[in-house]
Amino acid sequence: MSSPNNEFGTRDQPMTPMVARSGDRLLRLPEVMDRVGLKRTAIYQRMREGRFPMSRSLGPRCTVWLESELEDWINSVAQSPEI
Repeated sequence: MSSPNNEFGTRDQPMTPMVARSGDRLLRLPEVMDRVGLKRTAIYQRMREGRFPMSRSLGPRCTVWLESELEDWINSVAQSPEI
């Protein structure tokens, strides 16, 4: 059974890698947590479910997110109807 499609991809078919926008910053986990108000576990769980932008690995101990993808996610959450 597949997960429903959304702009952040699914477990079966991850989203196509996005090209960074001009001036895009790379954000580390502490700043991502501050911006979105979620803890580490919730962020990684939502990533697995395809409900949060995927991180990128810059090395064995360095994970980052594109600022523009986080901003897009925040805007999509803000525009979605409350459940």
